[in-house]
Amino acid sequence: MKVVNDLLGYNLKIVQDTDYFNYSLDSVLLFKFLNIRKNQKIIDICSGNCPIPLMLSTVVDNKLYAVEIQKEIYELGKESIKINGLEDKIELLNMDAKELTNKFETDTFDLITCNPPYFKVNEQSKKNNNDIKSIARHEIMINIEDIVKLSRKLLKNNGSLVLVHRPERLSDIIKTMVDNNISPKRIQFIYPKENTESNMLLIEGTKNGNNSLKVLEPLIIHAENGEYKKEIQDFFRI
Repeated sequence: MKVVNDLLGYNLKIVQDTDYFNYSLDSVLLFKFLNIRKNQKIIDICSGNCPIPLMLSTVVDNKLYAVEIQKEIYELGKESIKINGLEDKIELLNMDAKELTNKFETDTFDLITCNPPYFKVNEQSKKNNNDIKSIARHEIMINIEDIVKLSRKLLKNNGSLVLVHRPERLSDIIKTMVDNNISPKRIQFIYPKENTESNMLLIEGTKNGNNSLKVLEPLIIHAENGEYKKEIQDFFRI
């Protein structure tokens, strides 16, 4: 069922479908992790129904680009853009991100953001019966290597790729970045509560950057009573 929700804290609306994955804390955390300049040229890959470009539109002056391969989700994103009157600010493309090098020249973007599918595909993969959800969660259409190789081509020198992902994929991410001349620069681990294992991470890599890596303070999402900690509430401006 299609619904229109508030994009919390941003004075924006987002169109979602309850049969698919809705935007989540992952996107907000990625946005808050970014070091953004108003004049940057930015593209968001695996954009879904556009939560990250919508948030970026509140702080970036330049036109934003986004790409979503699944037609059904792309249409939700287009509606989200239209309902907020951002047709001239955000261009959402319905295409395979791996083909973006046919549309944009090399060294085009200052920043690439991505909330990608998290899980590898193999015989043991527990995929969802809903194909749209499976493609959103599993590396069926695109994987880490595809994203990093694409970023190496599309990023300007010293441009950044920023991902939200799972800790168990960190070695894959770092190896693939290094193999493609993208130097990991900042990592932040996310924890659901104190004294739990990390279940999410944020990572920034810079094209042809130097080998200096900062591990930021851990970010803990929930207090013991289950409510968002104040820092997270502030992310939503609740």
